[in-house]
Amino acid sequence: QVQLVESGGDLVQPGGSLRLSCAVSARIFTIYAMGWYRQAPGKQRELVAVVSPGGITNYRDSVKGRFTISRDNAKNTVNLQMTSLKPEDTAVYYCTQHTSGSADSRPAYWGLGTQVTVSS
Repeated sequence: QVQLVESGGDLVQPGGSLRLSCAVSARIFTIYAMGWYRQAPGKQRELVAVVSPGGITNYRDSVKGRFTISRDNAKNTVNLQMTSLKPEDTAVYYCTQHTSGSADSRPAYWGLGTQVTVSS
C-alpha cells in the first residue's frame, strides 16, 4: 500500500514563497520518479514538476526558474520549493509516485492534495 501525504499549503501574497512537502509511505521509494501536479478551479489537472530517482527534473514552462523539486531518498520525502508566486499558481497541489523511474512516466499513486492560494 502506498500513501502520500502532502503538507505546507497556505495563503500567501503574490511574490511570496512556500515549501510543499510530501511524506511517502511505501515499501519501495527510491526506484520511482516522484512528481507534483496541480488543479485550479475549473481547470484540468496539470504536471508541475517531476524528479527521477537520480535527480533528473522536468518542469512545466510556467514554473521554470521559480519552483524547485527535490527528493530525499533516505527519508522518503519529496519537496516543492515555490518562489515568486503568482495568483495563477493558486490550485490544489498533489504529490505523485510514478510508474517507473523515468521522468516521463505517469503517476501511479496520488496524495489527497494541499491547497495553495496566492492572493493579496
